[in-house]
Amino acid sequence: MSQTKRKKIYEGKAKILYEGPKPNTVIQYYKDDATAFNNKKKSTINGKGAVNNRISSFLMEKITNLGIPTHFIKRLNMREQLVHSVEIIPIEVVVRNIAAGSLCKRLSLTEGEVLPKSLVEYYYKSDELGDPLIGEDHIITFGWATNQELEDIYNTSLRINDFLSGLFSSIGIKLVDFKLEYGRLLSLEDTTMVLADELSPDNFRLWDNITNKKLDKDRFRLDLGNTIDAYREVAERLGILDQ
Repeated sequence: MSQTKRKKIYEGKAKILYEGPKPNTVIQYYKDDATAFNNKKKSTINGKGAVNNRISSFLMEKITNLGIPTHFIKRLNMREQLVHSVEIIPIEVVVRNIAAGSLCKRLSLTEGEVLPKSLVEYYYKSDELGDPLIGEDHIITFGWATNQELEDIYNTSLRINDFLSGLFSSIGIKLVDFKLEYGRLLSLEDTTMVLADELSPDNFRLWDNITNKKLDKDRFRLDLGNTIDAYREVAERLGILDQ
């Protein structure tokens, strides 16, 4: 079905959501658009959407196989996935293993410093406000998630971190930090919480184990060049580029 003949639900910075073929399903289309610094820096990276779709599909399948519920159903083609409809919880969960990015600026840490333990941070999902850092009390006070949901988010995020850290380490890559989003399934009365959004170099920091070469969106953020080559290298190391 062409994009012009189906109902667009939402268009974000990196993806477009279309009404799915069955109730409570959505088609998630990956764009080549690249943004950084809350949409202040913009560009187009040819092929990014297709590579991210492939990487995210692969990793979502792996996470699902661990017994962690996700919104992912299947990859449809080069740029599209079929996913469950969810009500997104307005929290970005960032898991950090190595100091980088905003953490270094806030706490005067040296980039590359291994943290004493994996750090879980929460940010309020709002481009207008610049996705501010928030605490657990903010989340509970404003009703963005329940106590049980927050506990599940924390434990699930660390479990995902453990798995992905091992997976990337096996292909010579450090998982520096990454962002997760969660949502509530719209098709079930008990509003089951699932992992949503995507798992790709757009929301991971990935460094080569030996050289610390950046293999993620920082190549775009920091004008390092060869962004698509870095994304493709991640897919190649995962063994999925030609699948």
